[in-house]
Amino acid sequence: MNRLLLWLIVLVVALAAPYLVYPVFLMKGLCFALFAVSFNLLLGYTGLLSFGHAAFFGMASYVVGHAMTRWGVTPEIGILAGTLVAGLMGLAFGFLAIRRQGIYFAMVTLALAQMVHFFCLQAPFTHGEDGIQAIPRGRLLGMLPLDEPHTLYYFVLAVFAGGCWVVWRAVHSPFGQVLRAIRENEPRATSLGYRTQHFKLAAFTLSASLAGLAGATKAIVFQLASLTDVHWHTSGEVVLMTLLGGMGTALGPIAGAFVVVAIENTLAELGAWVTIIQGAIFVLVVLLFRRGLVGEALEWLRLRAARPSPQGK
Repeated sequence: MNRLLLWLIVLVVALAAPYLVYPVFLMKGLCFALFAVSFNLLLGYTGLLSFGHAAFFGMASYVVGHAMTRWGVTPEIGILAGTLVAGLMGLAFGFLAIRRQGIYFAMVTLALAQMVHFFCLQAPFTHGEDGIQAIPRGRLLGMLPLDEPHTLYYFVLAVFAGGCWVVWRAVHSPFGQVLRAIRENEPRATSLGYRTQHFKLAAFTLSASLAGLAGATKAIVFQLASLTDVHWHTSGEVVLMTLLGGMGTALGPIAGAFVVVAIENTLAELGAWVTIIQGAIFVLVVLLFRRGLVGEALEWLRLRAARPSPQGK
């Protein structure tokens, strides 16, 4: 009953939020929260640190931007196209990257992402440094106008909820149990008969697809696809969001994403100093909150629940 009540409160807050907070800020937070959730599936549950997730996030935004501006497709078709392209890229990149482990895996993903960044800088359809601007939002299913802020917010909220549900189902399944086993001790999982390379490739592909879903949705929200989306700094940001909130937790990446987005919006006038402040926060969290903000809160609640009551003594 407590869990049901908690979810009802979350639902009410999510539905009422655009009437209390600036909707564009909320939609940006939801897009990056989904991005962080997809990354957490790879890092938090599989133990694979990727420095190239911006490639999937950004390429999906370019695909949806090109499809909607040049081909005039509906937003749901554009988002599906961006997600599919990101998934195929994840399959190809993962096939190459999972052959390595640790820092070598991270460096391979970073190198592949830099190749994507160079491609997006040179390819004609991306318009180089100008990016794809004025992406039309169109009508969802040919009926709902996404130019209306509240309609667009609820659409983004539905996309976010759907992506989180996919990750939740993957984690709470036999597939997710194998991913945890790989994270804790891959040789032992191999000795039990699991083809760990196949599981890691599946996790990488699913994570890339959801990152693409987040990037495609963000392109529609801001009507822009730019080189910033495929830059290595975006890959670093999603790592910061996940670690700040707490990797391996359901709510950690979401909380971390909203904290980072709030910092960027609040301190936007400081320019480059925002990056320095983010770095300082990251160092403090690593030193003081090893499990992240949500992770430490959950651990505190667990210890409090395990503490014997005075009546039991």
